[in-house]
Amino acid sequence: MKQTAVLARDSRALAALAVPLALTQLAQVALTTTDTVMMGVLGTEALAAGGLALVVFNQLRTMGVGLVTSVGNQVAAAAARAERGDPAERTEVTSGADDGHEVRALVRAAMAVATLAGIAGAVLMVLVGQAATWLGQDAAVAERAQSMLAALAPGLLPCLWFQAVRQFTVGMRRPQALLRITVASVAVNAGLNWVFIHGTWGLPELGLTGIGVATSSVHLLSFLALRASARRDPELAALLTLDFWRADAATVRRLLGLGTPIAATYGSEAGFFSVTALLAGSFGAAALAAHTAVNQLIYIVFQVAVGLSHAASINVSRELALGDHAAARRIKNTALACGAAVSTLVGIVYLTAPRLVLRPFFDPGTAADQQGLRIATGLLAVVAVLQFFDCAQNIGVGLLRGLDDTRSGFRITLVGYWAVGLPAAWLLAHPLGGETRGLWLGLLIGLATTAVLLLRRYTRALDARAAPAPAPAPVEPGRTSPVT
Repeated sequence: MKQTAVLARDSRALAALAVPLALTQLAQVALTTTDTVMMGVLGTEALAAGGLALVVFNQLRTMGVGLVTSVGNQVAAAAARAERGDPAERTEVTSGADDGHEVRALVRAAMAVATLAGIAGAVLMVLVGQAATWLGQDAAVAERAQSMLAALAPGLLPCLWFQAVRQFTVGMRRPQALLRITVASVAVNAGLNWVFIHGTWGLPELGLTGIGVATSSVHLLSFLALRASARRDPELAALLTLDFWRADAATVRRLLGLGTPIAATYGSEAGFFSVTALLAGSFGAAALAAHTAVNQLIYIVFQVAVGLSHAASINVSRELALGDHAAARRIKNTALACGAAVSTLVGIVYLTAPRLVLRPFFDPGTAADQQGLRIATGLLAVVAVLQFFDCAQNIGVGLLRGLDDTRSGFRITLVGYWAVGLPAAWLLAHPLGGETRGLWLGLLIGLATTAVLLLRRYTRALDARAAPAPAPAPVEPGRTSPVT
């Protein structure tokens, strides 16, 4: 009974931060889902090409986000130390225009890193688009994907600016504006998609490329809205500084030292899914369309897991700064329990109403869509299990980030995804003839391996921190202690 009460209390504490973050993530899923649905309206080939472009965009966006993710943890830890009564820390985090130097330096550094990553990523997107046919994709699909990537590329820069400011607001435990802005962006994105696809109001009819133009526009508008919201918040305004050209080199190096392993971890996961998308494309446009649709569906639970991961990560940083190792240990169990509950509910929907779930992506009355629908329906049973492990490994990465252990996550994903998951996916898809279903079984094996290793690492690292330091060796009379 006591354990149930503790779990309920910890769940409420986690939910206070996780719910707005998870809802924000789900609203972001609605953005890409809207894009994917409209791609499907344009036909199976457009869905395959647009899905391929989104895979590349998400790969680079995810790695860019990883570079600035540690900002939230650093700010949260500073705020927790301030609560302990350290006047210097309190001034550093919460006071006015002449104080808060470290937090402002972190924001500047985050914006500088986001700018560099956005420019480099945009160039890479264009280059990848030009090389799509060399990667085994259908020529017609590759040509349309190239145009889509060129339209998405300019949006990467404001997208990463938004993420830099977002991490600042999350670290300050004031993420409420994120949800309002993201929800509004869903409606704006849908309207702009329609305008640019069909060329209304005298604009040129851009078709699939119009979806990329709309998405880039929404990223810019979202950043401007979040900046304006933070400027109106008295607790954030004095600390929000976007003059990234004045970033302190030492702070940039510090941020990169923590963020590069996170980016590599995110990139390792996104790359794992990107490679499997390329493998799916080798089975034809229908298989790639099915892969794209199902991949979009698992984003639902994945983004809930992202919210839980970020909240757990921030809370671990906070509890360790307060010296409460027991609370940091409970956070893991609470986050996993919440993730399992969501995964179960969504999995039931996948298994009981597969055609309803896939209806937005495929028209069962169209011969061209029937094969993609059949393949996607067969994948949902695998996804219902896979999402448990996907959620668990996402939470595991966040927990380790709360310990400032960003390198272990990268090493573990290399093992789980690339040494275990990818070989399993290739083996099950090609030599064993499983095709797209085999790919997803390989994904499941890779995610399960990664989740187990990450959670074990967190438990061991936390136990090592909580262990009392060994007593110093006694010093014999007349002798001084050894110098270390």
